[in-house]
Amino acid sequence: MLVFDLIDRIMPFLFTPSNIAGYFRKKGCVIGEGNQIFIKDFGSEPYLVRIGNHCTISGEVQFITHDGGVWIFKESIPKFGKIEIKDNCFIGYRSIILPNVTIGPNSVVGAGSVVTKNVPPNTVVAGVPARVLYSSDEYKMKCIAHKTNLGYIGNRAELKRQLTDYFWGKRALG
Repeated sequence: MLVFDLIDRIMPFLFTPSNIAGYFRKKGCVIGEGNQIFIKDFGSEPYLVRIGNHCTISGEVQFITHDGGVWIFKESIPKFGKIEIKDNCFIGYRSIILPNVTIGPNSVVGAGSVVTKNVPPNTVVAGVPARVLYSSDEYKMKCIAHKTNLGYIGNRAELKRQLTDYFWGKRALG
C-alpha cells in the first residue's frame, strides 16, 4: 500500500507536458514551445514527427509514421512518412494521425478522428476518415453561441463549481 501511495505522489511530476516534450526531443521529435502534450508515445519513429508552437496533443493520440501492411510482400518495401503539426493546433483525444500528413496552423482535429490526408489551415476536421466540418472562425462562433465558455482558467475548484452550477443548477450533488 505504501508503494502505491508513493507512486501516486510522484507520477504527476514525472509526466508533466514539459517533461514529456523533453523526453521526445531526446528521441528526435521536433517540438516547439508552449505546447501541452498528454501522450507518452510518439510511435516507433518519433524523429519523423514535428510539432509546432502552442499545440495541444490530447491523451492517447497515435502518430503512425509507417505502413506495417507491406510486411505481407516477400520483397522489402519499406513505407514511411513524416507527420507535421503546424502552430496553434489542437489534436483531440484518441485521434490517429497517419503517415505523410500535415495539419495546417490554427486547426482542430476532433476526438477519435483518423487523419488520412493533409488538414488545411484554419479548419476543424473530425470523423473516420477525418473530413472538414467548418473553419476555425465558424467553430469560434459556435462556441460563443453555446455560451458554456465560462472564461475561468487556472483554478480547477472554481471551474468545477461554475460548471456544476451551469449544467446541474445550484442544488447539484457534489
